[in-house]
Amino acid sequence: MFAITAVTGKVGGTTARALMNAGHKVRAVVRDRAKGAEWERLGAQVALATFDDADALARAFDGTEGVFVMASPNFAPDPGFPSARRDAAAQAAAIKRAQPGKVVMLSSIGGQRTSGLGLITQVHMLEEALAPLAMSVAMLRPAWFMENSSWDMAPARETGDMPSYLAPLDKPYAMIATSDIGAIAARTMAERWTGRRVIEIEGPKRYTQIEIATLIGQAIGRPVIAKPIPRTEWEERFKAQGAAWPEPRIEMIESFNSGWIDFEPAGVNEHVIAATPYETVLAELAKIG
Repeated sequence: MFAITAVTGKVGGTTARALMNAGHKVRAVVRDRAKGAEWERLGAQVALATFDDADALARAFDGTEGVFVMASPNFAPDPGFPSARRDAAAQAAAIKRAQPGKVVMLSSIGGQRTSGLGLITQVHMLEEALAPLAMSVAMLRPAWFMENSSWDMAPARETGDMPSYLAPLDKPYAMIATSDIGAIAARTMAERWTGRRVIEIEGPKRYTQIEIATLIGQAIGRPVIAKPIPRTEWEERFKAQGAAWPEPRIEMIESFNSGWIDFEPAGVNEHVIAATPYETVLAELAKIG
């Protein structure tokens, strides 16, 4: 039995389905019973818990061979990341109490850094909270999600432009499909190991913003050009999107652009090259809108 949190999200859902398809039992951890109905129909057990409820999480994790955990996605956190701190402490406490056989955690590229991470600070907090656990723990550190291009589809259709924060436009960045992350998480969960593992994950090649714009154009059937968003506009844009404290977004992007957020040197960690190309992800995004 494997307990999977965030099953309503892309990575958690893919992880749970991959485990079930391989014949493993899954306990889907959801925040409300209605969202668990689909998983019950698929044959999973359902447990109710929120990321900050250590007691409920401990019950959900009890008696399992392994658990999959992650930081709750929050693109507009409060100063100091109080929610992420609570969630990390609760998940670590629940795991310590339940004593599952192993833990697989979704972190991020750059998760090893102690500063200059912006929004990724939230997953670093969870890494730190899990570090003292005396059990087998695997940290997955994937690259920038290819699915982030969903934000680019509407402006690309309307104007033929793909606004870009990543720069310079001709710099190749590591990218990864969330389906590949889920597949690797499930595979890791089913493996046997001891101690701590760090698994870096990226796609079959690195893409520039110029290349991504061209691929989006092919997916939607019109020419698309990458256009850099001036640094002077970032703060107002993020505030307009609902971020009262835009500094973490700004810091994260600047750290990607400077190379501060990156994988560790070659040979330090396990490094997986996944198979899904950007074209496959964009074809699906184009169907959605």
